[in-house]
Amino acid sequence: MSDRRTYIDVHVLQTVPPSNLNRDDAGSPKQAIYGGARRARVSSQAWKRATRKEFKKQPDIDPSRLGTRTKRVSTLLAARLAARTGLDHEAATRLANALLAHDLKVTPGKKESESAYLLFFGVSQLDAIIGLVADRAAELAALADDALSKTVADLPVREQLRVGHPIDVALFGRMVADINALNVDAAAQVAHALSVHPVEIEFDYFTAVDDEKPADEDAGAAMIGTVEFTSATLYRYATLNVVQLSANLGNDIAATEDATRAFLQAFVRSMPTGHQNTFAHRTLPTVVTFAVRDDQPVNCVSAFEKPIRSKDGIAAHAAVRLAEQLRFSSEKWDITPLSVASVYDIALAEAAAKRSEEQEKNSDLLTRWLGQPSGLPEAIDATVSAVRARFTEVR
Repeated sequence: MSDRRTYIDVHVLQTVPPSNLNRDDAGSPKQAIYGGARRARVSSQAWKRATRKEFKKQPDIDPSRLGTRTKRVSTLLAARLAARTGLDHEAATRLANALLAHDLKVTPGKKESESAYLLFFGVSQLDAIIGLVADRAAELAALADDALSKTVADLPVREQLRVGHPIDVALFGRMVADINALNVDAAAQVAHALSVHPVEIEFDYFTAVDDEKPADEDAGAAMIGTVEFTSATLYRYATLNVVQLSANLGNDIAATEDATRAFLQAFVRSMPTGHQNTFAHRTLPTVVTFAVRDDQPVNCVSAFEKPIRSKDGIAAHAAVRLAEQLRFSSEKWDITPLSVASVYDIALAEAAAKRSEEQEKNSDLLTRWLGQPSGLPEAIDATVSAVRARFTEVR
């Protein structure tokens, strides 16, 4: 593809009910001070994890194109090695450990079944490692330990993890402190989600009753406790460096387009699962905006540096603030998106104003800077089409 910069900014406004999506070490919903006010916060790590889990729900994504992050790489490699070559479990495990120990420095941790650190990789990459020894697995397994280590030492095991990256490794990157050659620069950056308004932490006092307690026994609960929660309209932001994504995927245009589509779909629809059985908090966004840029990513969180304080709803006012911030960055900084596609309800313009002239002004503002409202499939199609045009540009 063209080496000219191409970014997709993803702006999401999403209201969640009482919930504890992402808690700290004390069990409290995570928070941050922004604009002098306490905000609800959901960490970028939590939403990236939720996005990766959402990939697995997309029927158009072949599971073999996804990765896994685990300490059990030896266990997985041994299982696939045994299935492919017919080695028994003990022999396959011994050969797998030998393959991983020299070139990748993957050695057992505190548990023999786990390595000392997490490794992010694709199943297809494990299969490529197996391909190095599949035709002589039985011969290698019969060697003594020293001879086996010496024989596999020259195999390019590390190289199999440097190519053929799965979608999620290409998107979110990989860092291996001991082996810089295995590092992958992330194509996607995800911001911590923040509420656009001040919040206070509340407490849910709950009791549990023993169903089998006889009626004539003393009244009272079998268990009592509290769960902290908050509710919020969140501003979520991510940006995708399409050129970096393409490089991570071997400059395969079709694979880059598939990964772009998968990321936009999964990030928008994903939701962290903290205390989900307690709060059933899964909602859909109120506003989603995709902005394709050729200059730089633009996080619009500045729109909410002054917290929104409203007694008649928050989301509509947040939508207007978002549009105003996009206008500001374009008119004052000359940073204008190449294309914008959005999912929202134009009725937000009316909800954010009382007088008809203000409603008309808001309507014009939303359609000018968020674009005409559409459904999510149409917005993703329009965004991918805009990026595809960049792929085919002649330098």
